[in-house]
Amino acid sequence: MTDLAVIILTRDERLHICRCLERLAPLAPRQVFVVDCLSTDGTQTIARNLGATVVEHEWPGLQSAQFNWALDNLPIEADWVLRLDADEYLTTASIEWLRGNVAQVPDDVGALEFTLERKFMGGEIRHGTNAIPMVRMFRRGRGRYADTLMDERIVFGGGKLAVPVVFYDDNLNTLEWWKEKHRGYAKREARQAVDGTFQDARKAKYYSLPPYFRAVTYFSVRYFLKLGFLDGIAGWRWHFWQGLWYRWLVDIEIGKLKRQHTKSSHS
Repeated sequence: MTDLAVIILTRDERLHICRCLERLAPLAPRQVFVVDCLSTDGTQTIARNLGATVVEHEWPGLQSAQFNWALDNLPIEADWVLRLDADEYLTTASIEWLRGNVAQVPDDVGALEFTLERKFMGGEIRHGTNAIPMVRMFRRGRGRYADTLMDERIVFGGGKLAVPVVFYDDNLNTLEWWKEKHRGYAKREARQAVDGTFQDARKAKYYSLPPYFRAVTYFSVRYFLKLGFLDGIAGWRWHFWQGLWYRWLVDIEIGKLKRQHTKSSHS
């Protein structure tokens, strides 16, 4: 057993939850919690049948708020906390590393930095936006999410250790589902852009560029300079939809917010 509590936030994740939990099983975490937001597709039953503790909690409006609620209310006993989404999973080599090394991490290390890799519409993304470092595991009581509309980041106490642990984001839903979800993301990111409330300094630099031009530039850097085209049709789909279409959509939403602000200031 690994001295680890895993927290997975869900809402209608029947398509992913079985894969997530089955791939997690060799890690033998001490506790697995599925914090479900009133799913209607049987997510809860699947999770319980695979040994997870399921707790229902209505959506508070933000992923960061839901996760922090879980930290404050779940009976977490393990020394380490790992956060996974239902459409994510750890690689086999990463599980082996965690099983053999977590107990030896120095006490002054408060968080572990993993590497995020991605699959999109059935293909693996190896260029352009791959190998993203991300803190996903921290000592109990030393970490939680900062309150933010988008780009949630875990803030933690103590040092950070980059470890050879890789996890994949591999959503199996349709492109139309993905686009609808990102329409909601675009509204939230536009609000952040207008308010200037970024956790990542790179976002502030990006939004200092002219609208729409920055979206085309961002896509071109990813797809051409960073060799996204080498991933074939999967690379085109990912960089076009996430690197151009979504960024263009955010600029449209920013324009709407600014026009609303101008209207209200003149009324």
